[in-house]
Amino acid sequence: MEVAGLSQADGFGQGTLTAFDEAAWLVLWRLGLPLDELDEVENQPVAPADVAQVATLLEARISTRRPAAYLTREAWLQGVPFYVDERVIIPRSLIAELLVDESIDPWLSEATHRVLDLCTGNGSLAILAAMAWPEVAVDAADISSDALAVARINIDVHALQSRITLIASDGLAACPGPYDLILCNPPYVNAATMAALPAEFRAEPALALAGGEDGMDFIRSLFLNAAAHMSENAVLVLEIGNERGNFERAFPELEPLWFETSAGPDQVLLLTRQQLA
Repeated sequence: MEVAGLSQADGFGQGTLTAFDEAAWLVLWRLGLPLDELDEVENQPVAPADVAQVATLLEARISTRRPAAYLTREAWLQGVPFYVDERVIIPRSLIAELLVDESIDPWLSEATHRVLDLCTGNGSLAILAAMAWPEVAVDAADISSDALAVARINIDVHALQSRITLIASDGLAACPGPYDLILCNPPYVNAATMAALPAEFRAEPALALAGGEDGMDFIRSLFLNAAAHMSENAVLVLEIGNERGNFERAFPELEPLWFETSAGPDQVLLLTRQQLA
């Protein structure tokens, strides 16, 4: 019954992709069981009191349409747990894949010392970058003071206070630079898509999602200022989701490198400082 109810909610993609996966995630979390070991525990008996708690959690997910991560106050990205609440978008950036599988590494060198995670949200990409590259210093910037407060929680939990600096900044305005690498998962959802989002996605801060009529408003501003904040051989890694068509219409002169990700080869791109200058 619970899975059927979840399937009617239709708002997935914030950590899980199907009603079954989301139901399993919530059940395992509520019972305090390992979230990646469903097969090992699927026949484990559950006490009536625990069954009642699971039912209450699933009913809350179905009736309120609140994302699961806001109910559990937890989201995982590339095997790393992060605190989340309604102040931040739920972390799911495809850039995380590239940090973990070393796809960005060929564009780095011994001269790579300073990294910026722009639009950091809950700080997950900054934290994964600091974990991937122990020798770099990471700035994590966001316009939202609420988001930065959540990022602080995660930075403290992962004991990276000495490696990551939080910056309140409207775009690049307060980011000192120059940076050797800029990671950016900006608001890029176009207006028509925003208007059609299911309730689960509308529960997230619109500031972190809405990118204007064609989804490119923030990116236009970023491209005007990015080169001035980048070192000579720096690169920008930018996520644009399903907006490649709008991106190419807005910036027909650019020829980015497109990364292969689990969502396909047209959602995350790389540009050099020379291309942006």
